[in-house]
Amino acid sequence: MFRFSRRLALKGALVCALAISVVPSATAAEPVLRVSAIPDEAPTELQRKFAPLGKYLEKELAMKVSFVPVSDYAAVVEALASDKLDLAWLGGFTFVQASIRTRGAATPLVQRAEDARFTSKFITADDNIKTLADTRGKVFAFGSPSSTSGHLMPRYFLIQGGINADKDFKNVAFSGAHDATVAFVAAGKADAGVLNASVWEKLVDQNKVDPKVRVIATTPPYFDYNWTVRGGLDPELVRKIAAAFLKLDPANPEHAEILALQRASRFIPTSKENYQGIEQAAKAAGLLK
Repeated sequence: MFRFSRRLALKGALVCALAISVVPSATAAEPVLRVSAIPDEAPTELQRKFAPLGKYLEKELAMKVSFVPVSDYAAVVEALASDKLDLAWLGGFTFVQASIRTRGAATPLVQRAEDARFTSKFITADDNIKTLADTRGKVFAFGSPSSTSGHLMPRYFLIQGGINADKDFKNVAFSGAHDATVAFVAAGKADAGVLNASVWEKLVDQNKVDPKVRVIATTPPYFDYNWTVRGGLDPELVRKIAAAFLKLDPANPEHAEILALQRASRFIPTSKENYQGIEQAAKAAGLLK
């Protein structure tokens, strides 16, 4: 049965002690695939999204799957590097960080078809803000500092457009998650903000966006999210994991539910080379040395 560990990761890059149930003991009768994801949305939403996927993976892999929630992006990277996780849902920038931290051992397997041309939405609730140029001198909200679509790429594209976030905004706030950025802007905690297009569209579809909040600009496309495995994982298991994702078919009702929760039309193979542009953007934006 798909289980969620109840302990959260604590403090920056330190991952929390994983629940005993996610680590096979010496006498364990069956292995467990330990899975996590960057916390780019509320914890309850992440659990809702991954429950059907976890059950599906259990069936396809013939092994137990345990989802391990963490408190921040750095904890996922550290857990992959210390072999405390086997599989993780990462953003493009988080994958680059994981690749560096593991000296290239972390490997991206698959991404949603949508992640090959991902975008971010700049939003505001201020009637006086019509374009990105109008955000100068305003309070601006990003998501997590380690978010690809909620910070790195928007910051990079702002620079390309002549806006330096550190100099041209009155203040920069970090909401911590994409849905939180929308709430910041709606509540007036920030004059404008940015979040990924997938979460924005989901919130709009669910009527969870205040009508006064609107999009003022969209970034150019870039590669983003992927499912990454830790280094040293059994190659045959890696093959089976990739095959399970690629097998998901929107024509199959069970699969369609999983894909809908993941905001995916389908999954496609990906590779480390796809994220070289993310690494270059991070260096250009001063977020990676």
